[in-house]
Amino acid sequence: MLEPKKPNKNRDSLNGLKIYIYELPSRYNTDWLSNERCSNHLFASEVAIHRALLKSDVRTFDPYEADFFLVPVYVSCNFSKVNGFPAIGHARKLISSAIELISLQFPYWNRSLGSDHVFVASHDFGSCFHTLEDVAMADGVPEFLRNSIILQTFGVKYDHPCQRAEHVVIPPYVSPEGVRKTLATSDVNGRRDIFAFFRGKMEVHPKNVSGRYYSKKVRTVILQKYGNDRRFYLRRHRFAGYQSEILRSTFCLCPLGWAPWSPRLVESVVLGCVPVIIANGIDLPFSSAVPWSEISVTVPEKDVGKLGSILEHVAATNLSTLQQKLWDPRITRALMFHDRSVDGDATWQVLHALSQKLKRSHRRSRVFSE
Repeated sequence: MLEPKKPNKNRDSLNGLKIYIYELPSRYNTDWLSNERCSNHLFASEVAIHRALLKSDVRTFDPYEADFFLVPVYVSCNFSKVNGFPAIGHARKLISSAIELISLQFPYWNRSLGSDHVFVASHDFGSCFHTLEDVAMADGVPEFLRNSIILQTFGVKYDHPCQRAEHVVIPPYVSPEGVRKTLATSDVNGRRDIFAFFRGKMEVHPKNVSGRYYSKKVRTVILQKYGNDRRFYLRRHRFAGYQSEILRSTFCLCPLGWAPWSPRLVESVVLGCVPVIIANGIDLPFSSAVPWSEISVTVPEKDVGKLGSILEHVAATNLSTLQQKLWDPRITRALMFHDRSVDGDATWQVLHALSQKLKRSHRRSRVFSE
């Protein structure tokens, strides 16, 4: 005899949340998937969340029972032919066009002025839609999105024009399949023979047209100070198998780029390397599920020249405690997006965050008023 299924506490904690997903013309989303990178690069949470919600139990096909409405517009898959990076100059126009379409065809946007509508902005400065901070700040969040809920990778703990909309800070996308492959082909219990690891862009001189140093010069100082230090494994060039290097590392440096967040935050955690966060004021994703202070080291940008002594002190005091907490599968799960969401994963964390915003639900307010 089969035992009755036990109540799913995670699902119950979503307060009966229901989401309606607009079926937009393919030019707004799935057409972009013709480029395989669209669903796998660090900005791909916009794709992953859409895919997971399409298969989720919280999805409803009846808009009148929906608490929130997802507007699935992919804006990070327009890759530049010059440097291969996402070019998001089209983002405002594309999203505005989608909003015009749904507001003309459906009544739900107009009745709430978009306050129960959800968008994903998974790139440098979120819903400001520009890769340079000063331009992003000057432009601000476009008027047509200011009432809505933005799921964005950008987040800081101080007032900033690019988060002056209701928002949820989400992690950048890291491929679960890629992580599984790394874990399957590497010795997970092997010796971590790299003390401090970083692979990525480190400028000696500013090379961009603005004349400003990438990473506010933090990465430059790391290279200058520790480039010849045997404790530091620093590489400036890309390497497809770099996750195997993370598995060999004790500390993984996660300095800011143009924006404070980085995919290294997720990769470090899921591969058991203690993340060293160097990004002043960063607001980290899903802090209710991920005890960041217990699994990472935070170094102020001004102290980057003292990295060596700071990490040596951590290694001599509480390293084993940090490492032990890092391998908690619940933490790893909370930072990973899957095509089909599982309880506690990154998409579930998004849903949980939305379930705390049900005062925005037109359906709930109508029921309460009755």
